[in-house]
Amino acid sequence: MDSSTETKKTGLYDRHVALGAKIVPFAGYYMPIQYSGIIDEHMTVRQHVGMFDVSHMGEFEIRGADAEKFLNKMTTNNVARLDPGNIQYSAMLYDDGGVVDDLLVYRFEDHYMAVVNAANLQKDFDWLAEHISGDVQLRDVSDETALLAIQGPKAEQIVAELSDVPVEDITYYKFKLGKVAGQDCIISRTGYTGEDGFELYVKSTIASEVWDAVMEAGKPHGIKPIGLGARDSLRLEVAYCLYGNDIDKTTNPIEAGLGWIVKSKKKGGFIGKQPVLDKKTELTRKLTGFILNGKGIARHGCEVYHNGEKVGYVTSGGLSPVLNKIVGLAYIDLPFNKIGTEIEIDVRGRRLAAELVAIPFYNRENS
Repeated sequence: MDSSTETKKTGLYDRHVALGAKIVPFAGYYMPIQYSGIIDEHMTVRQHVGMFDVSHMGEFEIRGADAEKFLNKMTTNNVARLDPGNIQYSAMLYDDGGVVDDLLVYRFEDHYMAVVNAANLQKDFDWLAEHISGDVQLRDVSDETALLAIQGPKAEQIVAELSDVPVEDITYYKFKLGKVAGQDCIISRTGYTGEDGFELYVKSTIASEVWDAVMEAGKPHGIKPIGLGARDSLRLEVAYCLYGNDIDKTTNPIEAGLGWIVKSKKKGGFIGKQPVLDKKTELTRKLTGFILNGKGIARHGCEVYHNGEKVGYVTSGGLSPVLNKIVGLAYIDLPFNKIGTEIEIDVRGRRLAAELVAIPFYNRENS
């Protein structure tokens, strides 16, 4: 087998095995899908705190005098507005406005870091490399970087106990360089679960030491390891887009409700800009939330009907453990996307009743 196609193991693989995780190949890595069970892990994050190994995510360093100009051309958000220590959610687009990937951009004193989705890592790197111009150096540091995410109401207490920097000063979408459990670390505060939380970027070679320290410090707070299954149900409850489901090369960010990360007025041109501007005035469908009333789960690709007419398709669906209801996201043709509209979803040949609802389904501020 070509070594480039071999399934990799993160630096924490042995920890997952020892903890009894169900492990499957995912995005080129053997990853833990669940430990104690998806619902239990989901509620642990909502009520207490959990830790994820997301070391499969991709990290690219971008350096050089023209790095800012380059990233502003490649991404939809305005990189020029980033001060050192700040993070930006953004997207890369194809020429026709379809989404290459959604990503995070970290601004350091002398360089930038882009954090991309695991399944898109090579595609994203190639896309960026193809468009380099001027004084720009692009480097893939994914293999040498481990990423731990500590999420939940008790996350700050745990990270504060182990960190040598005041983590309470790290506000939402900010980061600091410091030490956690005595190890050099990038400590950021973004999250993909709808809860408060931190991300710890460390060298892959010492990831297990940091993992062990966090698990030990988290014992009094009920910490548990969390798999990718609960990561998906947590993000669905807060209606965060998942690449490959809710956004892909066929979707425009305006349709997906991501217009807020598209800065078309206060920055120069970027790849896909005109199709995004056009979509603002020619919108024909919108990503919308629904709650299923019938028994069953509406998965990606299920067709949506209104009064017998096909009006869309499901992109994500599953159980919301907090609501104890089946929820999901779907692209719905206008004007049928109004909140409260009754729809039917074809699930394995059965038309199940559902209703379009406001998203997110869960908001910790109102819970």
